[in-house]
Amino acid sequence: MSTGTLGNPTTQRRWPAYVMAVLSLGYALGKAVYAAQGRMGFPTGPVVSPEEHERYAREVMDVSLSQWLGCATGVLGAAISMATITRAGRLLPRTLVLVALAGMVLGVGAGAAVVVVDGFVGIGVGWRWFHGVVGLATLGALVLTTHSYVPSTDSRRRGARQPQ
Repeated sequence: MSTGTLGNPTTQRRWPAYVMAVLSLGYALGKAVYAAQGRMGFPTGPVVSPEEHERYAREVMDVSLSQWLGCATGVLGAAISMATITRAGRLLPRTLVLVALAGMVLGVGAGAAVVVVDGFVGIGVGWRWFHGVVGLATLGALVLTTHSYVPSTDSRRRGARQPQ
């Protein structure tokens, strides 16, 4: 079991959650910019061909709506990250936060893994090496945020079960 910082199991590393919140808000901002412009993709990311843009709009959904939904997921990711370290977040049920973190690990983790592999190896999407670095930072911050939250709230859960 990780003991957080300074060997104290009730002390929590907070910096990974701050990093994750900043990365999530950066993602949300990029998506908002492209949503306002009606464009697919992400600033500095691979260029989306006009054909792919048209196909997506025709077969999947409106591009701007899709980007605004991406923006919302970035804001939600930042809120979940901050819930792991704030007093207000401690009011939320631990199970709810853990389920939300698991969803982030699956969704954000999968997206970041694709960016990392494509950025360093190249699988044809078009991400570059610096995107791979950001993907690695995202994966690290996400894992550390989750890893830090679990033991910091475990004592709260055990304490609630013990009769006083």
